[in-house]
Amino acid sequence: MIYADGAGAVVIQATHDDSGIKSHLSASHTLNEKNYLYFGKSYNTEDFSDTKFIKTTGRQIYEFALTNVPQAMKKCLDDSGYKINQLSKLIIHKANEKMDEEIVKRFYKLYDTPVPKDIMPMIISKLGNSSVTTIPTLLTMILNNELPQHNIKENDIVLFASVGAGMNININALVYKF
Repeated sequence: MIYADGAGAVVIQATHDDSGIKSHLSASHTLNEKNYLYFGKSYNTEDFSDTKFIKTTGRQIYEFALTNVPQAMKKCLDDSGYKINQLSKLIIHKANEKMDEEIVKRFYKLYDTPVPKDIMPMIISKLGNSSVTTIPTLLTMILNNELPQHNIKENDIVLFASVGAGMNININALVYKF
């Protein structure tokens, strides 16, 4: 699946303890990236209709993500005051398994640190590309013990990150202490 439908939300509240959002970063890239997603004719040479289909410049989106998302994740983590070895989980938008794995490798390379085993849960083979919906979905699955090899407990530090190609390219990152 590539544009699987999905919706999700996470409700947060103010607390009097040390848990919660420690840092966040949001960025929109809308100049050079504005045409990465567009409508175009079918690739079917026998289709002569005027129907338009969603098209992407996949390689450009992929390269954008590999270049910019690890940097955004690093800035967000650095701004939080936590160190790379304090991260318990990375919960990343599941768009493409190869891309997500490369983003994580590049992120850890920025700290000259090997990628820890099981740092990033992967569910794209089960749920497909459900866009940034995979973030609240994956968090819920972990908290409900639906992924036995992954858990989040009190005081864990989790870095959430997403990249979207919608009408423009958006990057979001958030460090949260449970």
